[in-house]
Amino acid sequence: PQELHPGSGGGKPPPPPPPAGSRPPGSPRRVVVQASTGELLRCLGDFVCRRCYRLKELSPGELISWFRSVDRSLLLQGWQDQGFITPANLVFVYLLCREALRGEDIGSQAELQAAFLTCLYLAYSYMGNEISYPLKPFLVEGDKGRFWERCLGIIQRLSAKMLRINADPHYFTQLFQDLKSEGEGGDGSKHWTISLDR
Repeated sequence: PQELHPGSGGGKPPPPPPPAGSRPPGSPRRVVVQASTGELLRCLGDFVCRRCYRLKELSPGELISWFRSVDRSLLLQGWQDQGFITPANLVFVYLLCREALRGEDIGSQAELQAAFLTCLYLAYSYMGNEISYPLKPFLVEGDKGRFWERCLGIIQRLSAKMLRINADPHYFTQLFQDLKSEGEGGDGSKHWTISLDR
């Protein structure tokens, strides 16, 4: 090994930087969040059922079936190469639903399905791997104008939050925790872990 002497213009090399994510004692705590895709999907269903309190017969399974039907349709028609339903994308859908679905205004399952699929369309458009998606799997009403009005309304209200969720990992983690707290249970498989320093 090379020797460095005083006055030779050298010195001890600087210590290596600390590993990424490490913090000195007394620094903010590390946040670890775990959840499976299935668990978060059920949490999303539970949340929407509670939010849409006027729909007494609504079950979380119906929301999940609408979501899976859209995803399956896009896969079978070749519009996407892999499924969209992942923990990260579910957090984005949750953000849209939490802000856009107003329980007092939704009086039927048909109204809810139209509003929910609008949120899904925007989520696919923002978070999906494809450049564009067909409208048909997301449209359950005859009036496309109402669909586009809902889309524009959500974008106008939530564009800043929709951008922030990708730019601010702590904001994303908070939404992840909020979604997980909407329901209980899990299947123990395909767990997704977030580890962030606060």
